[in-house]
Amino acid sequence: MLLTDIEIARAAKKRPIAEIGAKLGIPEAALIPYGRDKAKVDRSFIAGLDDRAEGRLILVTAVSPTPAGEGKTTTTVGLGDALARIGKRTAICIREASLGPNFGMKGGAAGGGLSQIVPMEEMNLHFTGDFHAITAAHNLLAAMIDNHIHWGNALDLDPRRITWRRVMDMNDRALRDIVVGLGGPANGYARETGFDITVASEVMAILCLARDLDDLQDRLGRIVVGYRRDKTAVTCRDLKADGAMTVLLREALQPNLVQTLENTPAFVHGGPFANIAHGCNSVMATGTALKLADYVVTEAGFGADLGAEKFFDIKCRKAGLKPAAAVIVATVRALKMHGGVARADLAREDVAALRVGCANLGRHIENVRGFGVPVVVAINHFAADTPAEIAALQAYVAGQGAEAILCDHWARGGAGAEDLARRVVALAEAGARFAPLYPDDLPLWDKIETIARRIYHAGEVAADPAVRAQLAAFEAAGHGPLPVCMAKTQYSFSTDPALRGAPSGHVVPVREVRLAAGAGFVVAICGEIMTMPGLPRVPAAESIGLDQAGNVVGLF
Repeated sequence: MLLTDIEIARAAKKRPIAEIGAKLGIPEAALIPYGRDKAKVDRSFIAGLDDRAEGRLILVTAVSPTPAGEGKTTTTVGLGDALARIGKRTAICIREASLGPNFGMKGGAAGGGLSQIVPMEEMNLHFTGDFHAITAAHNLLAAMIDNHIHWGNALDLDPRRITWRRVMDMNDRALRDIVVGLGGPANGYARETGFDITVASEVMAILCLARDLDDLQDRLGRIVVGYRRDKTAVTCRDLKADGAMTVLLREALQPNLVQTLENTPAFVHGGPFANIAHGCNSVMATGTALKLADYVVTEAGFGADLGAEKFFDIKCRKAGLKPAAAVIVATVRALKMHGGVARADLAREDVAALRVGCANLGRHIENVRGFGVPVVVAINHFAADTPAEIAALQAYVAGQGAEAILCDHWARGGAGAEDLARRVVALAEAGARFAPLYPDDLPLWDKIETIARRIYHAGEVAADPAVRAQLAAFEAAGHGPLPVCMAKTQYSFSTDPALRGAPSGHVVPVREVRLAAGAGFVVAICGEIMTMPGLPRVPAAESIGLDQAGNVVGLF
């Protein structure tokens, strides 16, 4: 009988978290336990690692996602376990799960089969409370903005030009646009605002990019919450909110240590959603892992056009990271969907459609190489894949000057990814020549166009004059050197989620730009992407509950 992911996770032979830390040389005194099987790593221990040499950083990314599934996290875990099996001191760095998609449509975010991170249920629910701390800190600032206006508005903040919204870690389209302060003077000043999901919060990005507590508070202080009537910016520091927000985030800043089913150390820290955020594991977690391990395997959200681009252009640029190699995850099923096969027909062999869909993979290979990072393709194996389809996929990748390695880590754990691990080691040892896509001094609009044309292969970027004027205002205020975080659909290189494959010559409409001065980037919101998702027609929450033994059912 085939076990489900959660049944496999519950049967895991977990080792005490002190033993997992010891594999990386973390003393038990530097671990702050959160229950029996997870812990935070104390910031004072991390501060003492500054003089150590760093290991090699491996990025796992993927083709453009489809309903057929790609298995990026599963491959990240399988590769990490495989590297450990071939004798490399290895750590895995992935992102924490958001409650919104878990109760909406996505399900778990800890891998699958025999390539999972445990404790799976806790990681996909409240975990160590990091997201709740981020939500509280973000909304504290929102409350202090309205409170400041209520008590006289000494900073002369224009209520019409407040840019700071509220957040919650749940999909709720009804909260996208709201009015607060109704009910008379006792309830504040009536104004329009709205909610984003916590993952899209600038506070989330700040926590993920901060190097230490001082850097965290400095970044929080730089948050621009709105503008005065003379168009000058009002910051979080002006409102004197940065200290209290840092207090709320003090524990959340420390990385979380857990383990895989094969007891490989894993740091789970930071937010997902590379379609509306930068979607990377935290700098604190990745940096700590690199000081402690020979190889660090991390992932970036969705396809390489989103997650990998932001990993390279935002995270690596800001943190000074130099990735040694990249793995692009593909499945025969996903590529057949990109080639026009309906989901219901994916079990049938269709080599012709696979070859058409391979154009999507080829575009991602080209893009990642454009950053000077060597690439290997991991074929995440499904039982219905045929020898002819696998051969056609491997032949296509060989024609691109790369190698596609069949991986069976879902069914066999790390043993099913050892060939991939050996190839990754060879690429990493050969060296990379990493460089971001664009220089810091390129104008903001040109940065947007560079990403759209070189990564998405767009023919044009369109925006209202007001958007161009807002970018010019950001530059006039000194924010021109910031990188750009593109927010767009994850399902296509274009902004049309139904346009699969490798489209070219399309128009990328930029409808809004937002300044994240504390995080250190400008967000360009493209097409119809929403920073507060909605629930689907049949939410996953309808099937989630507890069985008679008190176990969670329906979440995975």
